Amino acid sequence: MINDTVREAEQRMQKSIDALKQEFSKLRSGRAHTGLLEQITVSYYGSDMPLTQVANVAVEDARTLTVTPWDRSMISAIEKAIMTAELGLNPATSGMLIRVPLPPLTEERRKDMIKIVRAEAENARVALRNVRRDANTQIKDLLKAKDISEDDERRGEESIQKLTDKYVQKVDELLAAKEKELMDV
Repeated sequence: MINDTVREAEQRMQKSIDALKQEFSKLRSGRAHTGLLEQITVSYYGSDMPLTQVANVAVEDARTLTVTPWDRSMISAIEKAIMTAELGLNPATSGMLIRVPLPPLTEERRKDMIKIVRAEAENARVALRNVRRDANTQIKDLLKAKDISEDDERRGEESIQKLTDKYVQKVDELLAAKEKELMDV
């Protein structure tokens, strides 16, 4: 029973780490990557579609993304969607190809990004602590129902704490790597 609780807590903690990685991938560092445009949606025949479903997004060089729409009539809608996405990007069209140059990050913008990254990391830590609280509550409920002994409860809580420490360490490592990436000029 305790093993099930620990396993479930570990799965939930891993999901929190995956969500943090996803959030970090959306934040722009100095290099171009296709993840920057993943959350952009384009109005396509009356419904909003992710940009990746109406065009091919590729990295041309370290500071330029290219977007190749599958339908020529979508070029202006894609340009508009990129401009209104509040990413600070200005696409330039040449025929069927939309080039999205990435301006270099200013020192002030880098510091703002680091604040955002730290807030995301703290949200991930809070999520991990919430998983720990839920797992410990489940263990206490098992003790109240006399399904486990007090020694089992103590061992279960210790394993949950070790798991929490391990995943908080992962959050700290991801944060340090993203901060380093943002500060590289």
